[in-house]
Amino acid sequence: MAPVVNKKRSVKSQGKSEEKTVKKPRISVDSSDEDNLDNLSAEEDDLDNLSAEEGDEDVEIEDADENSESASAAKADGSSNHGEQRKLLKERKLKRSSGSEIQNIKHIWEKLRCKTPPLPKQIRDKLSNEIWDIAKDKIADLVLKHDASRIVQTLVKYSTKDRRDQIVLALKGKYYVLATSSYGKYLLVKLLHYGSKSSRQLIINELHGNLRKLMRHREGAYVVEDLFVLYATNDQKQQMIREFWGSEYGFFRDEHSGLTLEDVCSKSVEKRNIIARNLIGTITASVEKGSTGFQILHAAMREMVKIANTKEIDEMIELLHEQFAELVHTPEGADVACTLMAKANAKQRKLILKSLKAHGEKLIKNEHGNLVFTTLLLTVDDTVLIYKTFGDMVKENLVDFILDKYGRRPFLYMLLGLDGKYFNPLVKKELNRYIEMSKETSKKDPLVRRQQLLSKFGPLMVSVINKDYSILLEENIGAQFISEVLTNDDLFEQLDDKQKIQFEDLINSIAVVFKGDISEEEHPIHTPFSTRLLKSLIQGGKWNNKERKVEPLRSVEGLGIPFASKFYDEIVDFSNVLAWINNKDSSFIIVALYDSLNKAEEGEQFVKDLKAIKKQIDVSEESNNKGAQLLVKLLK
Repeated sequence: MAPVVNKKRSVKSQGKSEEKTVKKPRISVDSSDEDNLDNLSAEEDDLDNLSAEEGDEDVEIEDADENSESASAAKADGSSNHGEQRKLLKERKLKRSSGSEIQNIKHIWEKLRCKTPPLPKQIRDKLSNEIWDIAKDKIADLVLKHDASRIVQTLVKYSTKDRRDQIVLALKGKYYVLATSSYGKYLLVKLLHYGSKSSRQLIINELHGNLRKLMRHREGAYVVEDLFVLYATNDQKQQMIREFWGSEYGFFRDEHSGLTLEDVCSKSVEKRNIIARNLIGTITASVEKGSTGFQILHAAMREMVKIANTKEIDEMIELLHEQFAELVHTPEGADVACTLMAKANAKQRKLILKSLKAHGEKLIKNEHGNLVFTTLLLTVDDTVLIYKTFGDMVKENLVDFILDKYGRRPFLYMLLGLDGKYFNPLVKKELNRYIEMSKETSKKDPLVRRQQLLSKFGPLMVSVINKDYSILLEENIGAQFISEVLTNDDLFEQLDDKQKIQFEDLINSIAVVFKGDISEEEHPIHTPFSTRLLKSLIQGGKWNNKERKVEPLRSVEGLGIPFASKFYDEIVDFSNVLAWINNKDSSFIIVALYDSLNKAEEGEQFVKDLKAIKKQIDVSEESNNKGAQLLVKLLK
């Protein structure tokens, strides 16, 4: 970077001559620059040139117009100085530790790192061997120099497993220094990436005892995070986390191998207090350093909330409520966020909601953040505040949420509670654990809270689906969600008269979607879940798989017999009912119509039409149409 000269003129008034004042130049060299050290010579040249300029700047303005010969002479002197500076810098490089070796290695390395065109393996191995022969006794001297460190990184990348292990052993005793070095950290990450299990364990063992210190270091924190997230085994992760408990568990790792936090705290209150103090100290320092998003820190936080008392929970919330969104992208962080949400009081929950407002979309669609949002619905009593915070965002993105396997879960909870159809046993177990934690701070009955949420978000669901049902029906999970909305008594009971008209319009719109020639591939009847949606609307209830029967709806209007009769009159009718029966994808829809209308007054004409075409129904084995075969049996 060329130096910048800041010049300041001061003009004396009333005929006094002008004076020119020059500030001393400031030169900064970017320490992260990984180009070769020759760039430094340009900085030094500029500094020398600048010194010459400073001497000239002291001359009064009227002397600045010197003849061109003097200017040319000054330029020649500058060029001469430039050559001397380069020569001097080169000599200095060679005098440094391993200076000549680095120069030789760099020439080979320039060939080895060439990617266009890619080097053949034989040539690459030959160049790697040449570098190794020169560098093997000086690896420890090379790794902390920015250009030489890059050479060793390339060597690690292209070396064999045995040679990598040799490099790891050669650097033994240097790993803490590497982790805290601006250049060395990249080599350390390369060794972790390409290294064997034994070499990784060696590095972890050497860093052990210093992890808490590294987490407070700008460079070291990133190394520890990569080690924990990408390279450590489960046992190694536990070893790393135990160090956050305190020095005793850091330095005597073998004696405490396999030990759990619950075991330690149950045996000694004093040790619990020491561990809690160490954890909160490390967490606080790391958060203040800007490391809130690190997964290893989330793991340490999870240890803390396991044993935290009410006062410590308050301290954690005070520390983290503004950075809450940085917790939710990891399983450990999501557990911490859910625990704090469950144990927070009303005032603290309000602060947490405020910090999450801008991140609602990502929160709901994230695998782990989704649990945080669902826990929020399960525990926060102020449902009005929840709707005010997220209502507009949900309205804008609801279609995307419905079509997302994680994003739809909070809304399915509002409709159905923690139904095992959509919440697997492990997820239900975790959510029920947070509900249990919240009993001291959440006062509302869970069912009442869910009904209140549904009264606010339910009409919004109906409105959005009524607008974008055609998009949703293209996907199985979209059709499934529509089915849950249209067959939900709790939702229907929350609607006012105007919203019920909108609900009825949606039912009619869904029916019209299925009008048309079912022999066409684009017809929605060929989407697997669309047939289940239609069957639910025709049967007027939900299928109970355990009882093997349809459970009728208590409140929803317009489904069952009324829908079935209208569907036959307006969508199927006599002109194409045979086509629906002889198509495997739609034959069970006609069976559902028969079950619904067989004994109803509205179904007399439908039954007559079926009997009239009974002989034309294809029930051959070749057709393999089980729906048609069943219908023929029912018509006997």
